[in-house]
Amino acid sequence: MNNISLRLDKLKIEKKLGFMTHVVVGYPDLAGTEKLVLMMDKLGIDFIELQIPFSDPLADGPTIMKACEDSLRSGTKVKDAFDLARKLSPKISAPLLFMAYYNTVFKYGTEKFCKDAKASGIYGLIVPDMPIEENQSEGFFEACEKNGLIHIHVISPASNKKRLLINKKVARGFIYVTARQGITDAKKGLDPKITQYLKEVKSVFDIPLAVGFGISSRERVNMIKEYADIAVVGSAVLDIINENPKDYLKKVESFLEELKK
Repeated sequence: MNNISLRLDKLKIEKKLGFMTHVVVGYPDLAGTEKLVLMMDKLGIDFIELQIPFSDPLADGPTIMKACEDSLRSGTKVKDAFDLARKLSPKISAPLLFMAYYNTVFKYGTEKFCKDAKASGIYGLIVPDMPIEENQSEGFFEACEKNGLIHIHVISPASNKKRLLINKKVARGFIYVTARQGITDAKKGLDPKITQYLKEVKSVFDIPLAVGFGISSRERVNMIKEYADIAVVGSAVLDIINENPKDYLKKVESFLEELKK
């Protein structure tokens, strides 16, 4: 069984809110990314997203865009993401996922990307700009399943009931729900109607919900925890790195410890 499924089962048995963190490969540098992941796993983070930096990240706000730009400027390649995953996967218990944009997957070769991701110790892929309608020609979902990867689908408050039902047919593992429409940004608030939206989503899907975009405090975790199975923390971590370049590791650790209390 895929390690994502095993971890989801464990969270369900323990009746705990899971946590997924998000790092950009090569930010602040490759060694720093490795240290962050090892620290997060030691803290008991349940899932860790490794974002492959991309020059035009459509779903990402200014914090993640800057991290991607800095990483690319320092020379980070797609190969580095695979190498890092291969290095980390034997050392940690948290399942690793790649977050990438489809241009990266397509250019690499969809089948080869999925095969190499699995060989590197990756258990799932989050590709937010892969529409379900395009899969018939791209074969992305099939390539994931053939290689034992879970393709995680992303929905937002803009997704109506019809769209939710379409996603339900193909969603695997858990569904990634954005807490507001638009781009990532820890400083922006959650959608004021998020509770009602999460209720609606939960009534449609029979797989766990991961909620992200703006989860940056205990207060916001508390807003979603009744309806979410996983809280996703991304931009808030990168903001801490930006603001504390010399001692970011300790600051990120303290922040995540506080969120998980």
